[in-house]
Amino acid sequence: MKHVLTIAGSDSCGGAGIQADLKTFSAQGTYGMSVITAVTVQNTQGVFGCQDISPEIIKGQMDAIFTDIAVSAVKIGMVSQIPTIHAIADKLEQYQPKNIVLDPVMISKSGFDLMQPEAKEALISRLIPLAYVITPNLPEAEVITGMQIKDLSAMEAAARAIHKMGAKHVLIKGGHLENDATDLLFDGTHVITLQSERIQTKNTHGTGCTLSSCIAANLAKGKSVEEAVRIAKAYITTAIAHALDIGKGVGPTNHFYELYTKAGIWDEIKD
Repeated sequence: MKHVLTIAGSDSCGGAGIQADLKTFSAQGTYGMSVITAVTVQNTQGVFGCQDISPEIIKGQMDAIFTDIAVSAVKIGMVSQIPTIHAIADKLEQYQPKNIVLDPVMISKSGFDLMQPEAKEALISRLIPLAYVITPNLPEAEVITGMQIKDLSAMEAAARAIHKMGAKHVLIKGGHLENDATDLLFDGTHVITLQSERIQTKNTHGTGCTLSSCIAANLAKGKSVEEAVRIAKAYITTAIAHALDIGKGVGPTNHFYELYTKAGIWDEIKD
């Protein structure tokens, strides 16, 4: 079994962050480990507070993992402060893991700033060059590039710009487009578009975390980037289609729907 590490924030309602990452790693048949960068106060209705973990503790968590357990892939999520970014980059440069997937989490669906604005340049200079795959959505890609992105041609231009920043593969997610959810993958030479039908549901909490974690898990298992992205897109589409209507706001995706169905227990537990 491959071992996959998430470096991200904690979501107290379990739909995003390290909780979504660990669920996804398990659903993909890998062993999940975590380095917590921040503890958020949130539920399905929004994010109401955040406390960052000190850089020393972040480095200590990373040392504890890398000096003991083989790491086949790393997913990076919420990194809100400049010292946090430097701590993570320093340790990744020290241990040189393969298959780093960077999900540049910046703003929650409820509008809470999950990354301090001044940390953008540190993300660009320290973490993007380490990324084997980076997975920004349209608003995140706009912040990173300074471009306005409204269509596929602008998505491609943004992907090329982010690739020049050092990321080996750029997956720009098109969930914010007006029509079907079309993503764009760029490897420095080839452009691949991946289209799927838009699912009408409000319950999409943690979709970005889940997609990037699925990519990391499948890279760890030896899949190519294109294979890992296609598997992840199919996985998140199913998870959204069978999302859980939990809480009063935006509910989480269903990370284990396929496993529940194969086990023949979904009808028993879904209510």
